[in-house]
Amino acid sequence: MAELQPLQPHQPLPPPRAQPSSPTPQPLSPPQQSSPQPSPPFKHIVRVANVDLPGNKQVRWALTAVKGIGIDFADALCNLAEIPRATKAGHLQEQQVARLNSIIANPLSAGLPVWMCNRRKDQESGENRHLITGTLTFTTENDVKLLKKIRCYRGVRHIMGQPVRGQRTRSNFRKMKGKVVGVVKKKAAAAQAAAGKEEGKKKEKK
Repeated sequence: MAELQPLQPHQPLPPPRAQPSSPTPQPLSPPQQSSPQPSPPFKHIVRVANVDLPGNKQVRWALTAVKGIGIDFADALCNLAEIPRATKAGHLQEQQVARLNSIIANPLSAGLPVWMCNRRKDQESGENRHLITGTLTFTTENDVKLLKKIRCYRGVRHIMGQPVRGQRTRSNFRKMKGKVVGVVKKKAAAAQAAAGKEEGKKKEKK
């Protein structure tokens, strides 16, 4: 017979491993919403360079309402003032309007290239400037008066009321020649001539 193995003493079970305590879930706090910043009020009229600009147009187009500022010059102003060109003029802030006014007053000091100025090498001062509004009109009138005074070719053409830059005058500039005379048909011309003769005979008889 097989020998019986002696019974081994009872061994206690190892203690259970301590499970890491999970952090107690904390209630989620609602996300803090930043208070919306009030948008500047929309202005229907914006005052730039002493000119009222329409607020419902883009800045680049609204600035062209100022005499002496074209679309290219307006784009350059927007770039120098760091204003998006597609922004409506009515949404401009006071700081942006002040920046535009300062750049328009002295564009060369703000970094505008000289070739964009409309008054380069002025006759009196020899400076490069950009004229706008009434100053531009006054300076242009004085230039024309000077041309008339020295009686150069352009001045004489101004005096005569004729085009100055070599344009043809056969078919254009009719306002200087009077009303346009249309082509008269032969029958109408003959009838007018006959009517004129009859009137002349009646006057002779009287």
